[in-house]
Amino acid sequence: MTPAAMLANWNAAWHALGVADADETLCIELQRRYSEPQRRYHTMQHLVECLAWFERQKQLAERPGEVALALWFHDAIYDVHAHDNEAHSADWARSAMLERSAPAEAAARVHALVMATRHDAVPQGRDAELLIDIDLSILGADRARFDEYERQVHAEYAFVPDEIRLPRRRAILQHFMAREAIYTTPPMHALLEAQARANLARSIAASA
Repeated sequence: MTPAAMLANWNAAWHALGVADADETLCIELQRRYSEPQRRYHTMQHLVECLAWFERQKQLAERPGEVALALWFHDAIYDVHAHDNEAHSADWARSAMLERSAPAEAAARVHALVMATRHDAVPQGRDAELLIDIDLSILGADRARFDEYERQVHAEYAFVPDEIRLPRRRAILQHFMAREAIYTTPPMHALLEAQARANLARSIAASA
């Protein structure tokens, strides 16, 4: 996506919530956060890829503006040493929306959507399903991009000793592989499921 397309996505999301001033300074601040030096995978590349998928599949959303904002905020706070990044990101999303007079119920739903990216439960509702499918779209990327993603994740957590990091990473991939379906929205399942399973099987076998 071009910078202009990203800004158009940002403005459309806020306008869908009835907020006339989309506050471009906040948009710039979020992009600065995704460009922080400690990040290797959870970067602007990831955000752009997610927003591009959203633009392709937004007709699946019940409340597309809320899904778009959840994507913008879902990795806004990212400390590689922390375990509560999603909670902090969700809190920021909710407070930013309330400060700009978005409906309180919309802010609560976006908070819940961001929290769903912890991937610790099956997503509930069409918007959560779409959001999670988009967040996991990297698993179904072509081989070259998936391999780049794997290198990026390992680089992001390079401070963790190999004997701890590699088994943990393998367990995470096996968790996704064990799902009855990685993708729950029919279009993204059709587009990505087979490639994701091939990528995961190859990565798990290589780390055994």
